[in-house]
Amino acid sequence: MEPIDLLVKGIGRLFTPPGNAPRYGAEMQEISAIIDAVIAIREGRIALFGPVHEVYQLLEGVEIRSTIDVGGRMVTPGLVDPHTHLVHGGSREHELVLKRSGVPYLDILDQGGGILNSVKSTRAASEQELYDKASKSLKEMLLNGVTTVEAKSGYGLTLEDELKQLHVVKRLNQTNSIDIVSTFMGAHAVPMEYKGRTEEYVDLVIDKMLPKVASEGLAEFCDVFCEEGVFSVEQSRRILLEGKRLGLIPKIHADEIVSLHGAELAGEVGAISAEHLLAATDEGLAKLAEGGVIPVLLPGTSFYLGLCKHARARDMIDKFNLPVALSTDYNPGSCPTESIQLIIMLASLKLKMTPEEILTACTINAANALGRGSDIGSIEVGKRADLTIFNAPNLAYLPYHFGINHTFGVIKDGQVVVWNGQITALERKKEETVL
Repeated sequence: MEPIDLLVKGIGRLFTPPGNAPRYGAEMQEISAIIDAVIAIREGRIALFGPVHEVYQLLEGVEIRSTIDVGGRMVTPGLVDPHTHLVHGGSREHELVLKRSGVPYLDILDQGGGILNSVKSTRAASEQELYDKASKSLKEMLLNGVTTVEAKSGYGLTLEDELKQLHVVKRLNQTNSIDIVSTFMGAHAVPMEYKGRTEEYVDLVIDKMLPKVASEGLAEFCDVFCEEGVFSVEQSRRILLEGKRLGLIPKIHADEIVSLHGAELAGEVGAISAEHLLAATDEGLAKLAEGGVIPVLLPGTSFYLGLCKHARARDMIDKFNLPVALSTDYNPGSCPTESIQLIIMLASLKLKMTPEEILTACTINAANALGRGSDIGSIEVGKRADLTIFNAPNLAYLPYHFGINHTFGVIKDGQVVVWNGQITALERKKEETVL
């Protein structure tokens, strides 16, 4: 057997969903658990894993170049955050008073606030300023145990400024250990200069933005905010189908506030995921199931907006047999947090999900919502060695002891990038080398 580059030993408990495919309904509860485990890594991928005595027998006589001991801690696959608005300028703390006084989110948007406020800040920011701001957020995500994150554009709303955001994402991907998956979302809102002329803006997205983004390979997915007062089902359909024709896989912000039948559209256009879904109907959830669409739930957003309802995770899992994923929805207005561990707590408290379902939703299902289930999201031989090491005895401890960061360490592509809750010199060196 070829040499092992890194042996991770001293694992008190290893928890992982099995396989590469999304876990549907009751399958989300099925987690492989190994007590006193070891993981052997070669060339950034998992070569062996299992109970200590079994792995050591297989490694007898094999050169082991480096070893780390995680001190009896819990290890899971690296966490995946499949819905964020990572790159943006400014912040919107001044809107807190409006939200807490009961002004609806869509009313704030209609008055030029909300997304449009962030558009002003993003347009005014230089590419370097956007890069520096997003870099800080990525480090927070890494420290929380995230190894792969999706990043949407949508705060530029001109061709030039959307490209600026996407170029920042491309650069961030070269200088950070976290893998960043890029999504074009020029249809995030109708800019002020097109107010009352939504169809003209849709034409701009279709005729100018999508071809440029696709031809430069700046995004893998195309997303749209299908919502009352933003983009209609028909407008969303036009954008998503044109993006699909150009090679961009559809995603959709669906039925977040009003039941506009965005979930049904997701099933119709073959979207890989539908996101938010607070107002999705039974018919919409059935269409997601028929279309093999992964629902990405964002409990941090409904919590932060002070909404009385949340996405119906239990119905999705128990009644519609759907493969639920979870994400932060990190953004400057409706969910300004990089903490996936806060989302883990809210998924337990508000969505009534079990610890096992939550792990599945934050790993293999989230990975499949990004089309990466064959490479990340579970601990399997041949997969990338993306691991999160927790200061926790078991899965239930993560939502139970809330408000703190439980991450002790992170291994990304077989390299230790977080240890003892701190970014390592290796992670810092990567950014310095590229810059």
